[in-house]
Amino acid sequence: MSGTTVIRNADWVIGWNPSGGWDGSGGHTYLKGADVVFTGDKLIHVGAGWDGKADTTVDGSGRMVMPGLVDIHTHPSSEPGNKGLNEELGSPKLGQSSLYEYMPVFRMLPEGAAHATRYAIWEMLKSGVTTYCDLSGARENWVEEVAATGIRGVLCPMYRSAVWTTKDGHSVVYDWDEAMGERGLEGAIAIVEAADRHPSGRMSGMMGPSQIDTCTPELIQASKQEADRRGITMHIHAAQSVVEFNEMTRRHGMTPIEWLDDLGVLAKGTIIAHGIFLNDHPWLHWPQANDFERLVASGAAVAHCPNVFWRRGIALNHLGRYVSAGIPLGLGTDTFPHNFLHEIEIAMVAGRLMAGTYTQATTEQTFAAATYLGARAIGRDDIGRLAPGCKADLVLVDTDHPYMQPLRDPLRSLLYSAGDRAVRDVYVAGERIVANGEVARIDIEATSAKLNEFQRITTSSVRQRDWAARDIDRLTPMSIPVAK
Repeated sequence: MSGTTVIRNADWVIGWNPSGGWDGSGGHTYLKGADVVFTGDKLIHVGAGWDGKADTTVDGSGRMVMPGLVDIHTHPSSEPGNKGLNEELGSPKLGQSSLYEYMPVFRMLPEGAAHATRYAIWEMLKSGVTTYCDLSGARENWVEEVAATGIRGVLCPMYRSAVWTTKDGHSVVYDWDEAMGERGLEGAIAIVEAADRHPSGRMSGMMGPSQIDTCTPELIQASKQEADRRGITMHIHAAQSVVEFNEMTRRHGMTPIEWLDDLGVLAKGTIIAHGIFLNDHPWLHWPQANDFERLVASGAAVAHCPNVFWRRGIALNHLGRYVSAGIPLGLGTDTFPHNFLHEIEIAMVAGRLMAGTYTQATTEQTFAAATYLGARAIGRDDIGRLAPGCKADLVLVDTDHPYMQPLRDPLRSLLYSAGDRAVRDVYVAGERIVANGEVARIDIEATSAKLNEFQRITTSSVRQRDWAARDIDRLTPMSIPVAK
């Protein structure tokens, strides 16, 4: 994009105060009657009284301008296909997780990945996401497919040294193939390099050893070394289930956090997804460790995805504690829906319930996690905030929308009441990708039809993948009976 655009006299702007925030290190601040100006893909003015020239003027009356949201953890190539299947599923003998018994059974065919990804990106854009991190398996044309949607994409090809399964519903078996992990690392490097070369300037990459319990120490260390060499982030699932915690303590006599620290990879530039089961989590009894203190001291970040866990009665302990301690904690839509505003609301609900007080997981803390803290987690300081020099990634919210009324505090009205219904326009790198609530580059009807087609293929063959040879109606019965 070229030329200068001014959003003139917006009713509300969520600007940036470098000495604001709850700790004085920077935070969002409301501006009223302000102008937001960008040239090309960069902001050049945020505040009142822009008197320069503009090629395009947007009327900001009846609008709140806020920074584009940063979704740091998604699995868009598969998760949209799980809608209607695993909302109420967990393995009672595997820590209530659905990872080991159900997720492999419901995995869509690889041919459905592009359709599922487009669907997820449509949901993200509609809810104000301008940057997302895509943790998927490497595939052909991945970079081009994501770039074509207009979003800012960080591709994180996942690879691992072992595949997990259960053959009885109460124990997990690991099938090891170290060469597979090494090939995956090489393929991931190729994807990262292709993303960096993309002419849009919106594509980048990160290293993604899949899970702490499915990767050899050598693969994890090589991944971190490669990430550090390239100045990018490494993203790894760790402390995400009771099964994993028990497996790692069995193997090594150390908690997952202790083991990552022992490997030398618990450090700045590493994102821990999901970082729930530290030694002091209420579901565990491992008083000999100090995981939280190690995490705080390390500089490592956490990707917090509350929606996928609360469905199984699981929650981080707790958002306010992590953020207040200075951990760079960002939010992610690990599961469907990829409605990021909904994820923010769930993060506040789960955080306050776990803390047992309304003074934690505050609106300010949680919105920070959805914006500049998430950006910080992926090594960016030019997104997630509205300030001169930052990327022109921004969202226009309809403050006249009925669900926003009465309008005393527009951010609270958006997060607690209106949600994505009030999102009108989304700009990524200065380009209007969502206009009047419509996503310009994705044919959602065609995409939805393909998603339904691939889900039908998946559900018709689950018996072949399930350890107990159950059909779809036994695996996941309908929420209420269907009349014969």
